[in-house]
Amino acid sequence: MDVFPQTERNRIRRLPKRGAYDKETIYGIVDAAPICHVGVVDHGQPVVIPTIHARQGDKLFLHGAPASRLLKHIQRGAPVCVTVTLLDGLVLARSVFHHSMNYRSAVIFGRGRLLEEDAEKLAALEAITEHVMPGRWADARQPTTAELRATTVVEIAIEEASAKARTGPPVDDEEDYGLPVWAGVLPTALTYAAPIPDPRLRAGIEPPDYLPST
Repeated sequence: MDVFPQTERNRIRRLPKRGAYDKETIYGIVDAAPICHVGVVDHGQPVVIPTIHARQGDKLFLHGAPASRLLKHIQRGAPVCVTVTLLDGLVLARSVFHHSMNYRSAVIFGRGRLLEEDAEKLAALEAITEHVMPGRWADARQPTTAELRATTVVEIAIEEASAKARTGPPVDDEEDYGLPVWAGVLPTALTYAAPIPDPRLRAGIEPPDYLPST
């Protein structure tokens, strides 16, 4: 099993039994999350920005406008912290104190670099597009040279990481189990509704087969 070593940065201190350091668990969470949150310290000010991501091996790809201060910071090679969270359920206990959530989360530490070659930028953009909607890259028009130049793409080398998760029912104080209060888990999941066609869609074009079923 490929495992990240525990360090001062990635060690789970609160409820360590819920933690994991193997890449299979961590990357499974990263790949399942539709977005990530990227944290940096910019001129002494902490900043956290939500964005789309994609992973290949031990690398993360992000993209955006050349004016993005986040991407400018990352391409300088400064330390970066990336987090993702998947909410699996609301845990409703008998006492307010023991309410919780079932979740899977991952925290990644690394440093980035600017992707400058067109080929590596296109490969990263394909990975990001396929992360959003598998099958979309081959179906949609490819970026033009001008569009490619107008897009900044960075790669973050994953140096350290950890995952943490909670599963199962609420854990109440023993004396509270007899209370006349409903307790349990309300499962949650990301789902998609029926697709809404663009008002300017050409007649006769049906939703592609790769769209998630509703």
